[in-house]
Amino acid sequence: MTEIKEIVSHFAIDARYLMAEPYGCGHINRTYCVYFDCESRPPMRVILQKINTSIFRDPQGLMKNILLVTDHIRQKNKTSPHADRCTLTVIPTKDGRPYYETETGDCYRAYVFVENSFSLQQVENAAQFESLAATFGEFQNQLADFDASQLSESIPDFHNTAKRYEAFEAAVEANLAGRADTVAEEIAFAKARKVDASRLVEELKAGNLPLRVTHNDTKLNNVLFDADSGKAVCVIDLDTVMPGLVHYDFGDSIRFGASTAAEDEKDLSKVSMDLALFEAYTRGFLASCGKALTEKEIAYLPFSAKLLTYECGIRFLTDYLNGDTYFKIHYPEQNLDRCRTQFKLVADMEKKMAEMDRIVKRLYGELK
Repeated sequence: MTEIKEIVSHFAIDARYLMAEPYGCGHINRTYCVYFDCESRPPMRVILQKINTSIFRDPQGLMKNILLVTDHIRQKNKTSPHADRCTLTVIPTKDGRPYYETETGDCYRAYVFVENSFSLQQVENAAQFESLAATFGEFQNQLADFDASQLSESIPDFHNTAKRYEAFEAAVEANLAGRADTVAEEIAFAKARKVDASRLVEELKAGNLPLRVTHNDTKLNNVLFDADSGKAVCVIDLDTVMPGLVHYDFGDSIRFGASTAAEDEKDLSKVSMDLALFEAYTRGFLASCGKALTEKEIAYLPFSAKLLTYECGIRFLTDYLNGDTYFKIHYPEQNLDRCRTQFKLVADMEKKMAEMDRIVKRLYGELK
């Protein structure tokens, strides 16, 4: 890859380029694993990413966010024997910049490869889900004393559910793809829960919930696991790290991780929220950061699982109504199938909300 060889030559890497290959399964940024010859040592690996500037339009602000957060976490772990694996390490360019911009405006960044680690696409068991929760909880705990106002919004209003609802209503009104009549049931489901959309946003505005640093994309594959112990060790994919509510991270993890079916499952009888997995995640999360949260934040954790699932559902429905212009699809009805699974999860969570509340209260009580 001649182009990659030229690009990495601009980074502060004291080793000879060997080769590069596409890496990972992300859909936003273009990622490569680059190999370097280190003479007597084994080859060194570096992660090189071409930043998707059509989504992340302020690469300078994006990288400033990442550096502020990773530096803060590294300081918290400086006495740990695993300090080099606790967070991502940005490799600067030779002139000290956090990313390289080509003459055509393409932006690239480089990270130290976290060796002896792996990522997963699906939760395999409750213990694994609890380990994931503990890692995201520790991420939250280590940033509890960080001033979130220092960070810019890499994607404005990313988890502003009130704004997401407004976009949904606009899509229904515009009916660009002529599909509104075919999804009347889904539209009615979303509209019946309009009041939920602004609930946490209003609590934040009123000062009842604190603004925190949040990851905002807490999927399983955004954490690296240690190959020897099997335990989660490092939170990655920090592009969406922004000011937000702790509920965004907790709720989205439950949405994807405690579901019993694939995101686009057609057979809705297979879709439900697994209470055992909900409890496992809550236990791991609270063990790591529960003492750093306010009681009001704790009280809203179960609701946040429903809210983030609802938000995702209306986003899929909005895109379906608009003609599938945002989410990548592999068949014409995929966004509608995704919407239906999310709404089925919302309905199931509503039935189980009392039990979810009891689980959170019990586990939080055990911390005191």
